[in-house]
Amino acid sequence: MATYNTITTEISEGIFTLTLNRPDRMNAFTGEMMLEMVAAFDIADADDSVRAVIVTGAGDRAFCAGADLGAGKDTFDYTKRPDRLIHGSPIREDGSVDYSHESVRDSGGRLTLRIFNSKKPVIGAINGAAVGIGATMQLPMDFRLASTKARFGFVFAKRGIVPEAASSWFLPRLVGISQALDWCYSGRVFGAEEAMAGGLVKSIHQPQDLIPAARALAHNLTTESAPVSIALTRQMMWRMLGAAHPVEAHKIDSRAIWSRGQSGDAVEGVTSFLEKRAAVYPDKVSEDMPHFTPWMDEPGYG
Repeated sequence: MATYNTITTEISEGIFTLTLNRPDRMNAFTGEMMLEMVAAFDIADADDSVRAVIVTGAGDRAFCAGADLGAGKDTFDYTKRPDRLIHGSPIREDGSVDYSHESVRDSGGRLTLRIFNSKKPVIGAINGAAVGIGATMQLPMDFRLASTKARFGFVFAKRGIVPEAASSWFLPRLVGISQALDWCYSGRVFGAEEAMAGGLVKSIHQPQDLIPAARALAHNLTTESAPVSIALTRQMMWRMLGAAHPVEAHKIDSRAIWSRGQSGDAVEGVTSFLEKRAAVYPDKVSEDMPHFTPWMDEPGYG
């Protein structure tokens, strides 16, 4: 396994566990953490032994307490962040801003777009405080399970900024526009019960039961299902949230059924059912993902 400074990773029983690992800073988010998490998702996608990903935080205080505020008043001033030395300045000679410049890109959005593109199911095991990017990085995960100690907050308006990490796309789709605006306008921090009532989390668990519950869910989702089918289904479901008409889903469904119907997985799925035995699917996510979908050519996909 790769070694990191801000996270740890482990593979066990087909589950890739990614742990945010800055407990002394309540697992606060940094640019380095973003890059390491993106790299970890790349590894999880490429490893055919991985069937699902769990994301959690180290320690018993926080999942992720938001952006590291160690830079003080300059925390959110992107003109002063370190990667400007790599990508250069987005400020043109005439003083205008090139908003398409790499240095303008939101770090949280780079992470959530990578999670969105994951080929494996992603489960958040929210073990404590989750505010700011700690809340928004969860949104492209397929399920969020919360500890009784979990606290959530979309606190951006209280810091003089706005929701990031593509959360203006994700959050209303998960919880509805009114609930999303309630949490984002007020910036208040709320508990696991309200998060579940609002549709943000699937279930609530005692702290010692959180990871076992997440692992049990991961196994239930993937043990009897074909990995390539799961990978395609995940992308089809998420992508169609933004489709303008159901015919767009029909186009993708038709291509997917045409492609998968001729696969070794389809033969094994039917044969194992008729023979009343467990299926052993031959296809691999790393090698057998069909390339008929319009998103496969997107930068950063996979």
